[in-house]
Amino acid sequence: MSVTSRYRAAWEDFWREAPAGQGAVFWDADPALTAARHLAVFEPRLVDPALPLVDLGCGNGTQTRFLADRFPQVIGADLAGPALDHARRADPAGQATYRLLDAAETGQTRTLHAELGDTNIYMRGVLHQCEPADRQPLVDGIAALLGTRGRAFLVELSEAARPVLGTLAERPDGPPPKLAPVLRHGVAPGEVTDAAVQEYLDAAGLAVLAEGELPLTTTEFAPDGRRIELPSRWFVAGPAEE
Repeated sequence: MSVTSRYRAAWEDFWREAPAGQGAVFWDADPALTAARHLAVFEPRLVDPALPLVDLGCGNGTQTRFLADRFPQVIGADLAGPALDHARRADPAGQATYRLLDAAETGQTRTLHAELGDTNIYMRGVLHQCEPADRQPLVDGIAALLGTRGRAFLVELSEAARPVLGTLAERPDGPPPKLAPVLRHGVAPGEVTDAAVQEYLDAAGLAVLAEGELPLTTTEFAPDGRRIELPSRWFVAGPAEE
């Protein structure tokens, strides 16, 4: 199964219209506030840090380039070609490589695993953006990429984020400028319950090895000047024991 055509088209349109430059979109915060915090809990739980690291749903590659400074081989993967165009332009030195990938399509994940072998995976805020029918195939694709030695770090908005986003979207003066395009293109977060993430992982044969809470930092600010942070949960997952 591959992702729905509506989902792919929405992301392609979003990235085709998105401004260039780090911080130009709602979730594109400085890696010091995002990936660096995540690595603090992910790196100690890696079985083999030398495995290729796939930044799944890499977007314009801001976090990918940060990760490429810390791991020997990093691949930024996204299903939207215009996102990868942004990523490649922002990485003229080729710190990472970039690949068009529909991770919900079994053939594509198997092909990438055959090429790279087992991989570690970093995925930030992708599952809650998916169409409901795409979520389990996506997690199945993650399991295929991990193989037997890989580990995945997933961070997803928690249920507590929904009322925060609802308040932002319904502000009397309109949503924040960087949130407005997300809503307009129909790639706003869907409803993924905290319990559902565990269920998707279980069904894919993955075990949760560690979990916790961290805010998902955005590039927008509240009227009082505070940076907008969304409640989120993180999971480190790996193949379940036989």
